[in-house]
Amino acid sequence: MQYRRLAAGMAMLMCSTLASAETRPDHYHGQSAESLEQALQNLDLYNAKLQQVVNKAELTIEDMVLVHELTYSLENALQRLDLELGNLAETLEEVHVGSEQAKTELVRAKARAYLQHSARLLPKKAD
Repeated sequence: MQYRRLAAGMAMLMCSTLASAETRPDHYHGQSAESLEQALQNLDLYNAKLQQVVNKAELTIEDMVLVHELTYSLENALQRLDLELGNLAETLEEVHVGSEQAKTELVRAKARAYLQHSARLLPKKAD
């Protein structure tokens, strides 16, 4: 297994040096982030793994392979967060415009949706 990972890493590095930015190899998919909660969990988990690797005194080829693999999962998590934050911003804009137009029921409904969605981004409060 070690040999395969090292060989794959060397092949990846060779390909990446030959490839331009537009033709980067795309051979890993990473952990998917199908929900906001999964994205946040993956961000926490894979950030910790990345931190552990980059804190080493010296980085090996195997470390570079691992970092490369980790970034796919992190990119998936960030894409999900970007989508979620875009949806959240749209809902808040509806609250904002609704308040300008004094649409009380719309404001109440959209504000509740916004608060419920945004609460999922915040750390849980201790009771």
